[in-house]
Amino acid sequence: MNPIRQGDVILTPVESSELAQRQPALLDRAQRLNYLTLAEGEVTGHRHRIADGEAELYERHGTLYLSVRSESARLVHEEHKPIDIPRGLWQVRIQREYVGTEQQQVVFRSVED
Repeated sequence: MNPIRQGDVILTPVESSELAQRQPALLDRAQRLNYLTLAEGEVTGHRHRIADGEAELYERHGTLYLSVRSESARLVHEEHKPIDIPRGLWQVRIQREYVGTEQQQVVFRSVED
């Protein structure tokens, strides 16, 4: 499977890698979240969220993982077309924007919807 992108949210499949071999242990040690919002816009408040399908969201060491249990789950956002995410385990990444340096320190910020 290929990565899936909706705006600043990128879902990368956890497959055929060392991480995939540890998939059950990964979720066992992760915290299951009681919501299905992958990201929320800082300016608009719009949310990238799962609206349909059976899915669970986990967090481990600051990284989000989306486990799609049904054949697919629908990812929606007010400013983007809905996307059907196939069954499987997905690592959730949020795109960051490079904004230059301040006093010799590199600064990154979240992309604003």
